[in-house]
Amino acid sequence: MTKLLAATVLLLALAPAPGSWSSGPALSVARSEVAVVLVSGANPAMFVIGGYANGNVDQSLVEVFDVDRGIWHDVAPLPRGLNHIAAVGCRGKVYTFGGFAAQNNAAVANADVFDPSTNRWTPIAPLPHALGSVSVAVLGDEIHLIGGRDVHSVQTHLVYDPATNRYASRAPLAVGRDHMGLVAYDGSLYAIGGRIDTPANNTAYVDIYDPRSNAWRSGAAMPSARSGMAVALYHGKIFAIGGEQRGMLSAFTTNEAYDPETNRWAEYAPLPEGRHGTGAAVTNGRLFIPAGAPVPGGSRQSDTLLVFTL
Repeated sequence: MTKLLAATVLLLALAPAPGSWSSGPALSVARSEVAVVLVSGANPAMFVIGGYANGNVDQSLVEVFDVDRGIWHDVAPLPRGLNHIAAVGCRGKVYTFGGFAAQNNAAVANADVFDPSTNRWTPIAPLPHALGSVSVAVLGDEIHLIGGRDVHSVQTHLVYDPATNRYASRAPLAVGRDHMGLVAYDGSLYAIGGRIDTPANNTAYVDIYDPRSNAWRSGAAMPSARSGMAVALYHGKIFAIGGEQRGMLSAFTTNEAYDPETNRWAEYAPLPEGRHGTGAAVTNGRLFIPAGAPVPGGSRQSDTLLVFTL
């Protein structure tokens, strides 16, 4: 019985992690520190917004991937080129908030909305103060903007109401951080990882916000402290993929998923190559990761579209 148990444990240890990766059509330009947004509907579209490209850190380029047709095309550029923009899809439109005008610094308060039906950007109420690398998610009819950095990482928790074009404050994070993942699930928000000021101070925190009580509680920490990773809800689990840490030769290939129902993390098939400075979009049963950097920092960008399936 003991030998049988030992053999079973060995087989489980040798079994490949679940999931597989493939490649989709490349972007027209190699980019990193972009915002990634899905606008769902009859024809789902993935937007890749701003970031570093062509030797510049203030790109206004907006590329859109037509998921059904499998092709990329450009739409109207951002009103102002920025990196580390907070962006989210809400009611068929794309909302952007803040960002950095220089390489990972010089935060701005700009906020805009893009309407795909008119191919136009329109200014909305600016952030109450300038922030870059803010984490953003839609919960109900509101857009939550959490953390970010001005000169230092902040605990800020703002709620933007598209109907009134106004911001309100909610319970702040216990520990301020930026380059953090944020996902809405079953009426709550999950803030994943991130850094305190620099990638030398990565965290493994999982903070869970309940809007009914306007309070945060802690979840099981990430097995790997990371920042700048792609985070998305896929098959009922919160995936945290890639990321960076100061001193690494290449970005993380780590792919871990948190189960909100069991408060546990599990390992999945790693990225074929390290990535940070990007995001993830989930549609049609697939998880897409466009562009991003294969090494820490901003010295290199990629034009790849990586596709994960379970």
